[in-house]
Amino acid sequence: KIKLLISTLMAALLTLVSGCALFVVGAAAGAGAAGYAWVNGEIKTTESTSLDRTWNASLAAMKDLEFPVTSQAKDALEANLTARTASNKDITIKIKKLDSSSTEIRIRVGTFGDESMSRVILNKINSRLQTGS
Repeated sequence: KIKLLISTLMAALLTLVSGCALFVVGAAAGAGAAGYAWVNGEIKTTESTSLDRTWNASLAAMKDLEFPVTSQAKDALEANLTARTASNKDITIKIKKLDSSSTEIRIRVGTFGDESMSRVILNKINSRLQTGS
């Protein structure tokens, strides 16, 4: 019984510590952004701004970074845009309205994701949101 109890406690402690370490690493990595999660090859974050402002900031960020937009679609609840890098990688930005003053942003670069490039894009979007673009 004691072995089982110790094993269970160790597993719980390992899970707890791993989760905290992952949170700290994610928070430190996202210091330039408002904080984000890197999951399955894409950045996911929530911003305290409307869908329209996030959409306009995303389009402006693509222009600033000189990534040509190849497709775009937007309605009252969500928006999607695709752009291309100079090395011909797709950039996909998905924006979802959560409520009147918050949106979820998902960014994927390439097929498997590129975290550093995604962070650059997210930081540019946040920069545009702060300047009111």
